[in-house]
Amino acid sequence: MIELRRYRHGDLPADFRDLLLGVHADAYATQMDDPFIQRFPWFVDHWSGLVGFDCVVGFDGTEPVGFAYGAPATPGREWWRECLARPPEHSDTFSVSELMVRPRWRKTGMSDQLHAALIADRPEALAVLLVDPEHPKVQDLYESWGYRKVGDRQPFPDSPRYAVMLRDLP
Repeated sequence: MIELRRYRHGDLPADFRDLLLGVHADAYATQMDDPFIQRFPWFVDHWSGLVGFDCVVGFDGTEPVGFAYGAPATPGREWWRECLARPPEHSDTFSVSELMVRPRWRKTGMSDQLHAALIADRPEALAVLLVDPEHPKVQDLYESWGYRKVGDRQPFPDSPRYAVMLRDLP
């Protein structure tokens, strides 16, 4: 049975960074020569340092199987903003930055569990995430969770051009 544990900004254990980096190393083992993939430690440090950072990690016993994390978007800098002509009436947004599952636990429903736990009870009106369109099955999965593509965005010069996906939160 998988146990889900929540971690928040200001309440992270000393080994938190290593925990996420270990999952990442397994999930991207065949792509570790990609310079953008190699920057993941910076992203962990950046996101976990944000006020409002929220992370859910799944454990099979003591072994981490995957995680999902994000933080509230800075008003005026939401990823969807450059894609929509008019902002939604209620535009406070939670940015889902990462959803990662180790290969052994893929196709088990783990990503759905992690994502659902991450966005459950969020006070924001919207959730946004970016998905590499080179992975249409992943985009289809997000659509099945209520996301819709609203545009495209390349957040860094060395990153892929991502599909921006937005959904309403209850």
